[in-house]
Amino acid sequence: MAPLLRRRTITLLLAAAAGGAVVLLLVRVIPLLAPRASPDTLVVSGNIEAHESVLGFEEVQARIVELPVEEGQWVEAGALLARVDDSSYRQVVAVDEATVEVQQRQLAAAEESLEAARRTVASDEADVEQKTLDATRSRDLWERGVASTETRDLAATALEESRAMRERDRALARVAERNIAVAHANLEGAREHLALARITLDHTVLHAPFSGVVLVRQAELGEVMAPGTPALTLADLDHVWLRAYVNEVDLPKIRWGQAASLRTDGLPDQRFAGRISFISSQAEFTPKSVETHAERVTLVYRIKIDVDNERHELKPGMPVDATIELGAPDASR
Repeated sequence: MAPLLRRRTITLLLAAAAGGAVVLLLVRVIPLLAPRASPDTLVVSGNIEAHESVLGFEEVQARIVELPVEEGQWVEAGALLARVDDSSYRQVVAVDEATVEVQQRQLAAAEESLEAARRTVASDEADVEQKTLDATRSRDLWERGVASTETRDLAATALEESRAMRERDRALARVAERNIAVAHANLEGAREHLALARITLDHTVLHAPFSGVVLVRQAELGEVMAPGTPALTLADLDHVWLRAYVNEVDLPKIRWGQAASLRTDGLPDQRFAGRISFISSQAEFTPKSVETHAERVTLVYRIKIDVDNERHELKPGMPVDATIELGAPDASR
């Protein structure tokens, strides 16, 4: 029994020694493998968000007759997203085009009236000149006793009538000039109304303002859309941003335009360059869905890090860690 007891004791001692060695090894090695906080960097976590645009029809109310896109579909800038029935708006354009044509004719008629009035005034000027000569000649003849008093008086009366007609026709010419100004104003107003009708007609078609992904399709084919009602939500994946939060003690360490390096678990070997574009001036309670590398505190400040995403590898909602180089210069410089 004694040899067996000694062997068990030795085995236990050896096991204990081996366990101690393993514990010692783990104590020495694990700190080397664990990430160490650097005083020159700040690590924050958050989720990727895309710049979204809610699109709808402006100033038109009609039924959707064309809706060729689906949720999750990629569309290029300028692509057709939706179209509503434009028959009534085309009719408005046709009426306004006819109005412009009428105003153009009225302007032409006013210009012809002015030209005629000016010619009448020119004729009146010649008549006054002739009547002035006749009156002068008749007075000279009367003074020499050759012409009668009646002849002299008739010549003077004719001169006064000619002058009166000239003044009347001059007034009509001024009226014709004002009519032209009114015709010009009416034509300009008709053209502006036509331009507005054409703009409204253009609003019956909804085009993509930029290349992106259709996140939400709020409208359906055949639905009557009211002005300003959302029809589609388009996300710009070329320029995404990270929503993150920093503790109050870290707030003085960051600044606008500061460079950041982003990584995500789905793409562990890739790094994405970013820059801080927004720092909230008001503290808020830490969102429940946000966990920072530092110890959670009651109040945090929201920041925004813009990221170039030309290959669209970062998707909205994707969790991302961002390392902010505290000593790095502004990326905007």
